[in-house]
Amino acid sequence: MTISVGVIGTSWWADSMYLPALTKSPHAKVTAICGRNLDNAMTFAERWQIPHVYTDYEQLIDSRLVEAVIVSTSNESHYPITLKAIDKGLHVLCEKPLGLNYAEAKQMADFAEQRGIKHLTPFTYSYMPTARYLKELISGGYIGKPYHLNMRYYTGYGRKGEYSWRFDVSKGGAGAIADIGSHFMYIAYWLYGNITSVCCQLGQFADRSSVDNEGKPYERADENAVVMLQFESGAQGVIHISTVCYEDTPFGQTHHMEFHGSEGTLYTFTDWDKVQQVRGARVGEGVPKELPIPEHIWAGARHDTVHNTYRDIFREQDLMARQFIKGIVEDTPLRPDFHDGATIQRLTDAAVKSHHERCWVDVESIT
Repeated sequence: MTISVGVIGTSWWADSMYLPALTKSPHAKVTAICGRNLDNAMTFAERWQIPHVYTDYEQLIDSRLVEAVIVSTSNESHYPITLKAIDKGLHVLCEKPLGLNYAEAKQMADFAEQRGIKHLTPFTYSYMPTARYLKELISGGYIGKPYHLNMRYYTGYGRKGEYSWRFDVSKGGAGAIADIGSHFMYIAYWLYGNITSVCCQLGQFADRSSVDNEGKPYERADENAVVMLQFESGAQGVIHISTVCYEDTPFGQTHHMEFHGSEGTLYTFTDWDKVQQVRGARVGEGVPKELPIPEHIWAGARHDTVHNTYRDIFREQDLMARQFIKGIVEDTPLRPDFHDGATIQRLTDAAVKSHHERCWVDVESIT
């Protein structure tokens, strides 16, 4: 069985992750591409041998050429494109953030459920071997009853002062808290369960342009966020995400995570060069030691460098884009789905509200 796929968006991400994965899937055929710039879209189509090219996503969706679409566009366009695709009965993979706010994201999730289509919101870092091994260990009781977590995502793409849509509220919905914070909030939710309330402080540090690329003023979004989490289980958490850190690694970022519970402790560190390590100790075992990631999690992926792992996970294995296709072919549930995407958007909205009102915010108050 082969699924005909339309890719909406010609970004480097679509070029480096979605198309390599889909072209290697035995069940996918990319039949149409859509990009705002015709020349870029034609070049993209020629490189990947895609027969049909559009500059209007509505025409692609109405074409009857595709059964599924991947929405890899700017944040503010996710909502209209996805609703149009769902309305036509197409299966949809839509990147995070699902919408610019929880109301949009919930509508997208509810509509997808109503129409019975397959839907996926990929939170990229949850697919990495370190994260999946943490999930296995914590679900298996390694730390016992979870007490608290501390997660830090440090990168430096916000250090430059020029205008970027990532720091424009009208384009991104929020700044760092939505762009990279959503990844770690999803992992926290995935590992520890429902989050009931949040308290957040956002920050702006760079000497950033006050006008966009057209010379118009815009509402500037956050470059840094510190978020405290209260879990339904009683556990607590802190997530610190920053785009203004000096991190001199090949990918310009580092990931740090710590998990403590009644029976033990887990640590993970990824330098986005050569280190992707999980360490742990159960009560009575002494200093945490490295816990080698099992082969069934690597599943043949290279682990000489983090980038090679990253490439193999997303291009060679049935994860993310290929997971989406496999779920359609086999009619199996997909996670993270649009409901997960809406849950994380709700947490993001709650965090932004907390910052502005300088208080804890109950997640259920976000509607």
